[in-house]
Amino acid sequence: MTERKIDVRVENHGTIFMIRPQTKAAEAWIEANVQTEGWQWMGKGLGVDHRYAENLVAGMIEAGLEIE
Repeated sequence: MTERKIDVRVENHGTIFMIRPQTKAAEAWIEANVQTEGWQWMGKGLGVDHRYAENLVAGMIEAGLEIE
């Protein structure tokens, strides 16, 4: 059995979701598809409002990224 590689970890913190890219592919996808501001980044984690998280994750899945 092959262990799948996680590209993005998603953490639900209530009104804020943390999107934590784990691979270069995930970082590149965010860079190409998400308009961010510097204040949204906490280390390598991207903080997004809960209203946008579902569509963001759906786009990542559609692009073939593995989400946890």
